[in-house]
Amino acid sequence: MSIDARTAAKTAATYYEAISGEPAKLTIEEIELDEDNRFWFITLGISDGYGGAGIIGSIGSMGSRIRDYKIFKIDSNTGEVKSMKIRKV
Repeated sequence: MSIDARTAAKTAATYYEAISGEPAKLTIEEIELDEDNRFWFITLGISDGYGGAGIIGSIGSMGSRIRDYKIFKIDSNTGEVKSMKIRKV
């Protein structure tokens, strides 16, 4: 195995920001190495602002953030991102 969990997580974050074109508020939610040690699966939480529109939406949703989750499959030898998928919670 060439890359460690920290490197895989950084790779996922960098990849997401490059694809989205904007810096994002990201949190590392899950890290898993498959049984064959071939792929890292990194789940990132992505905050896209407050729920609703404007101040009314913020008050109505009690200021809760909209959070999406993405799973990144990363080759543990090369560090190449193989896929990015939506993780349903």
